[in-house]
Amino acid sequence: MKRRAFLLGAASGIGATVLGAAEKMPASPAPVVPVIPPAPRSPLKLALSTYSYWHFKGEKVAVEWVMEQAAQLGAHGIDLLHRQMAIDELGRLDAAAHAYCQKLKRHALHCGVDLACLSVLQDFVSPNPAERHKWIAHTEKCIEIAYAMGIPCIRISSGRWKTIPDFEALMKARGVEPILPGYTEDDGFKWCIDSIQQCATLAEQRGVVLALENHWGLSGTPEGQLRIIDGVNSPWVGALMDTGNFLENPYDKLVKIAPKTVFVQAKSYDGGGEFYTIDLDYKRIAKILRDAGYTGYVSLEMEGREPADTAVPKGFAAIRAGFEA
Repeated sequence: MKRRAFLLGAASGIGATVLGAAEKMPASPAPVVPVIPPAPRSPLKLALSTYSYWHFKGEKVAVEWVMEQAAQLGAHGIDLLHRQMAIDELGRLDAAAHAYCQKLKRHALHCGVDLACLSVLQDFVSPNPAERHKWIAHTEKCIEIAYAMGIPCIRISSGRWKTIPDFEALMKARGVEPILPGYTEDDGFKWCIDSIQQCATLAEQRGVVLALENHWGLSGTPEGQLRIIDGVNSPWVGALMDTGNFLENPYDKLVKIAPKTVFVQAKSYDGGGEFYTIDLDYKRIAKILRDAGYTGYVSLEMEGREPADTAVPKGFAAIRAGFEA
């Protein structure tokens, strides 16, 4: 027993000595974690609108072929014009339409281009609730298409009074038309805001941003476009900046919508525009977007009469020169 007690005591003494020595030793320095600076971000994420190859005239140009052209041109993404797809524009999203959309998704992957936006047309400016519901249902269907294809946003439009039915006549009137008799401008904005609010509910559930374009009609001015966006008041609704849709004093107007912009469609007009021609300064537009903190896609919409095979590369060159200056 005495021998065991001695050994236990000795062990305790050794442990105490070691512990005391350890306490006197300086602490090991914390490992130095190297600070890795972020990689420089490209100043431009260039996309190509399929509309650049088909201006609603003649036989549709297949969007798969446009994806291949975009890859050859070095574009990062594709902006799909819904009306250009090989499905019935207002038809049901049935099994055949689903299968077609998934084939497009696979083809985009093979081409190495992102599906950046789905550009959709609708018109919420109508006193007829059934007419508005038709376009709400259409927009919700397109949200489902975007969700299934992994497209983060869709382009939407407000609609217009349609008191000038012919589009070319509307262009001659600089996009300005009389209000529908018996109604007020406030009526139109209420119809539009209420309709987009309904669509925004599904957009939030599906994670798809609704980008309201500064198009003809109620969103044809910065004030009208922002009135709708602010009225809907959803983080899933923002502005789509079309650089060519403000015909007078464009830069002052682009400045107003830049802070709300979530997607950009950049016009070019080689060979003269289909409806009008604007000489756009993309260096100036790039600064407007940079000052607003925009870092998203800029999608070329070539709307000139020159064949797209030669006009699209020119449009890309003009945008790159402005944004990378």
